[in-house]
Amino acid sequence: MDLAEFDYELPEELIVQIPLPDRSASRMLVVDRARQRWEDRWFRDLPEFLGPGDCLILNDSRVFPARLYGRRAKFSGAVEVLLLRPVDGSTKEWHALMHPGKKMRVGEIVRFTDDRETPLEAEVVARRGFGERTLRFRTERDVYDELEKIGHVPLPPYIKRQDEAADRERYQTVFARERGSAAAPTAGLHFTPAVLDECRARGAQIAFVTLHVGLGTFQPLHTDRVEGHQLHAEHFSITAENAARMAAARRCVAVGTTSVRTIESAMLSGGLRETGGETDLFIYPGFEFRATGAMLTNFHLPCTSLLLLVCAFAGKELALDAYRHAVSERYRFYSYGDCMLIL
Repeated sequence: MDLAEFDYELPEELIVQIPLPDRSASRMLVVDRARQRWEDRWFRDLPEFLGPGDCLILNDSRVFPARLYGRRAKFSGAVEVLLLRPVDGSTKEWHALMHPGKKMRVGEIVRFTDDRETPLEAEVVARRGFGERTLRFRTERDVYDELEKIGHVPLPPYIKRQDEAADRERYQTVFARERGSAAAPTAGLHFTPAVLDECRARGAQIAFVTLHVGLGTFQPLHTDRVEGHQLHAEHFSITAENAARMAAARRCVAVGTTSVRTIESAMLSGGLRETGGETDLFIYPGFEFRATGAMLTNFHLPCTSLLLLVCAFAGKELALDAYRHAVSERYRFYSYGDCMLIL
C-alpha cells in the first residue's frame, strides 16, 4: 500500500492557530459508514448520537510542559528539547527529541537555567534512532516540579506561535488526570463537564483509559510503503473498573485515535480487562477492529498513522471524500480544530 494514497490538499489558512473561546463550539462532521454519507453538525450535538448501551471511552492522560529551551554548556548555540517519556520511575533519565539533533553528541551538557549555584542541566547519555536522545538531568530536585516552572506547553509545529499561559489549560482535556503525555489527545479537547453530563443523561456510560502520547502517535512515517512502518511504543493502561464498563457495553465509542489504539491493543492481548504495558500497534486499512464501534476524532495531517487509522475504520474512500468535503466547507483543522464522528 502506497503512503501517497493518503494525501490530500489543505489550504494553510484552515490550520487553526488558537482555540475557540468555548471548547464545545466546534463543528462536527458526522460520517455514517453504513449509509456511505455524512452530515454537518456541531460538537454539542454529540449526545444525540449516544444512548443506553453505549460506552464513551476517554483517554485521561495529562500533558506536561514537555518543551524546554536551553543552551549548550560548552559550546555556543541554543537547544530545543521535547521530552517524550522518562526511562524509569526516577524521572532523571528521559527519551527526548533535540534540535539541532546532529550536533548533540553523547557527553554534551545542556543548561536550561542560569542559576549560578544550582543550574538545571542535562547530559546527553545515549543516541537513539530517528533523532532521539536519552538525557540525564543533573539535579536532585523533582524534575516534574522543575518542568512546571520552566517548561513550555508542547504545541505541535504546525501551530506557528509560541505557547501562551492560556495553553496550559486549553491544550489539556477537562478530564486529564494521569500525567505523562508530550502531546494532547486532541479529540478530547472539545468536551466540557456539561457535555459529559448530557452524555450520561442520554444513558451512556463513561470509561477512562490511559495512553501517554509520545513519538508513536505523532512521528511522521519514514517509508513510502505503509506496511514497512513500525510505531514507537507508548505506555497504556486500563483499570478493572473501566474495563468492566467497556466489556458490558453494546457499543464502545472511542474518543480519539489513542483510545482506539488502547482498546484494540487490549483486545489483541486478551480482551477488555485490567491490563497495561507498551503498545506499538499500527492500525491501517485492512485492520480488523474488535472493540471500536464508533469513534470521535479530530482532522489529521496527510500521510500520517493517525489518518491511516481513520481510513481503516471509515474506509479509505469515504474518509478521504469526507476530508475533501471538510476542506470545501472550511472546517478548522488539526489540534485546536473541529472534529469528526464516525458511526
